[in-house]
Amino acid sequence: MKRREFVRHGGIAGILAAGSAPAIAQTQPEVRWRMASSFPKSLDTLWGAAEFIAKRVSDITGGKFKISNFASGEIVPGLQVLDAVQAGTVECGQTAMYYYFGKNPAFAFATCIPFGMNMRQQNAWWYHGGGEQAYNEFLKPYNMLAINYGNTGTQMGGWFRKEVKTVEDLKGLKFRVGGVAGAVLSRMGVVPQQIAAGDIYPALEKGAIDAAEWIGPFDDEKLGFVKVAKYYYAPGWWEPNSMGHMIVGQKAWDALPKEYQAAYLAACGDSVAYTMAKYDHLNPIALRKLVASGAQLRSFSRGVMDACYKAAQEQYSEWSNKVPEFKSLYTSYSKAQSELTQWFRIAEGTYDNYMASRRG
Repeated sequence: MKRREFVRHGGIAGILAAGSAPAIAQTQPEVRWRMASSFPKSLDTLWGAAEFIAKRVSDITGGKFKISNFASGEIVPGLQVLDAVQAGTVECGQTAMYYYFGKNPAFAFATCIPFGMNMRQQNAWWYHGGGEQAYNEFLKPYNMLAINYGNTGTQMGGWFRKEVKTVEDLKGLKFRVGGVAGAVLSRMGVVPQQIAAGDIYPALEKGAIDAAEWIGPFDDEKLGFVKVAKYYYAPGWWEPNSMGHMIVGQKAWDALPKEYQAAYLAACGDSVAYTMAKYDHLNPIALRKLVASGAQLRSFSRGVMDACYKAAQEQYSEWSNKVPEFKSLYTSYSKAQSELTQWFRIAEGTYDNYMASRRG
């Protein structure tokens, strides 16, 4: 799918120029899709993105193209959204692609990898560095395509019952963390735990786990972790960004009129800016509340970060030697990250560090 060319030549500007949304409504068929989400309605930023997209699509098409959204568990469990789209149970799904890294670790690149790119860098690779094309080529055997709809930005490093000062403190730590991060941390002696969002609090409260990561202040505050684990660490180096995707069955996509494809792409594009801006607005407000409630902010030490970075590179080398799809995407991703990091260090990083010293 040549997304940028499609939007450039046949996108919303073309639709409106041809006579606006009502003209579409008069000439195009009614289409009804179902969307299965990996997220509950309580996560109103992530779930809100799905609602935002459905409304935008309906508005643009004069109500002719409607999407009904279903939260995690209403049609399929949250971690089975990809399977539901692949099977044609639903036309599209809202998910995080790294949830399926057990099928192939290459799935993670669309979302993030530990010590990977930040949100803007990921967007640069995805839209202009060949990431979107390469990833959707990887998805072809699954008969679907992935469309970026938003991001959380750099996440927090989780809630800990005890401080983590050295690498030794990681050994034997029962940590609610999964996916690629779990694979990397297991090399450090961590015991990764896969626990659903609603079960994290009681697991921490009862001591079944020692620590848990989720997203960031706004979402973490809703789950009440500060009551049972007071040390709140940063950064979440395993999620320096977290790009979310709408995955669409290829058959359903191909059946859409071109104008509806344009409407869907435009709605997802609008949601990218909407979602990140909402997180950036709400996270500092929530963080102040958490600190007032007793959260003690901590940063992972350079020693811990360096050891985890080394473990991540070893894991990537191992997968590159065993999984051709991972090697192909990692080559593209790593090249982009090196170039982008050099640029960000010159202007963005220098400015951010200075302003943090003045206004932080």
